[in-house]
Amino acid sequence: MGISARELAAATPASRDRYIDLLRVASLAVVVLGHWLMAAVTGDGQVGNLLAVVPGLQLLTWALQVMPVFFFVGGFSHALAHRSRPQYAGFLRARLQRLLRPTMVFIAVWGVLALAVQLLAADGTAGPGLTGVALRLVTQPLWFIGVYLAMVAFTPPLLRLHERYGWGAFAGLVAGAVGVDLLRFAAGVPYVEFLNFALVWLAVHQLGFLRADGMIRRPALLAAAGLGGAVALVAFGPYPLSMVGMPGEKISNMAPPTLALLCHGLWLVGAVELLKGPGTRLAARARVWRAVVAANGIAMTAFLWHLTAMLGVYGAMLAFDVRLPAPATGAWWAQVPLRIAAAVALTALLVAVFRRFEHPAPAAPSDGTGGPLAALGITLALLGVLGLSMTGFGGLLEGHTATLIAVRVTAPAAVAMALAGWFLVERAGRA
Repeated sequence: MGISARELAAATPASRDRYIDLLRVASLAVVVLGHWLMAAVTGDGQVGNLLAVVPGLQLLTWALQVMPVFFFVGGFSHALAHRSRPQYAGFLRARLQRLLRPTMVFIAVWGVLALAVQLLAADGTAGPGLTGVALRLVTQPLWFIGVYLAMVAFTPPLLRLHERYGWGAFAGLVAGAVGVDLLRFAAGVPYVEFLNFALVWLAVHQLGFLRADGMIRRPALLAAAGLGGAVALVAFGPYPLSMVGMPGEKISNMAPPTLALLCHGLWLVGAVELLKGPGTRLAARARVWRAVVAANGIAMTAFLWHLTAMLGVYGAMLAFDVRLPAPATGAWWAQVPLRIAAAVALTALLVAVFRRFEHPAPAAPSDGTGGPLAALGITLALLGVLGLSMTGFGGLLEGHTATLIAVRVTAPAAVAMALAGWFLVERAGRA
């Protein structure tokens, strides 16, 4: 029988930074809520984006696009974890168990469902309706898993650079991101923009290292520099207003990430550091801390399945002929609380079914010799998960492909890479 959240909360050492755990839970909760709100499903089963319907709402992404906070928290946690477990293979397995195990279960379950849908369809495809949209859409959040895998993989070398150069290591990553955008927009160099998937997010991750060593001493300056930079880049540069991807746009701040998104990340990190005092006092309350501990135990499972729940709610409404008002109308907004409540309930049900896979198995002893195997494994898992986030499950039988860093990849190939990578990481960690 597992340890309850109440017991875990009571056993928390006084030295633990509870505010970091609160930020982790809060940032994922905001992302989930944002996805639920942005989905604008019409009566014929087409899924649009509320931010495209009401462009004025795009300004809200400057506060609600909080993925940088999660990656910042990841940097803090990875620094502490690696210092306590410096062997590469053991560190990878310990950090990735709660990430890869529920992800692989998610991929397996949806893969079987997608295959069944397409085999039963008369034309061998998922069709243009909500089912077809769901098979393409449910994998999109996996890009976050892929980026997080890269952060874990690069933690050891980047932590060494941080320990030697401090803010200089962070500045080097920022300079690289600036150079990439100059080559992309000023020189028109093809494919160079994909480097910013690493440079931008690893720079935010590096801020977590600085935070772990108490080196972010002027958060107000960080927030002001980030906000000012983002405003200037959007006002005078080629960067769009929205800090999340928009359908049909030629340039996205998210995919691949831009310098504007990096500035956005700086402003958010500075803002949450300014709130550290009241946030720490809030997390110290017994009831709040129990809730944070409980939420952290299911966070990844809830994140993986929240779009499934949302699409399930819309599917049920269409199946039972519940009227779907036109997006952004008064009737649509009035229906929002009911749709979100139903999505919460369905997510809770899915979490109850799949949460067991988020509980890591006891770490096996490691002799420290599995580093190369672990590096190969995390590379395959990273490419597989990112590839699947782009292809979706809609083309399992029809050979649909998507471009992953200038290489065409299919959904079956992405699934195979992800599963093989997970197997190698597990094997290396048990070497």
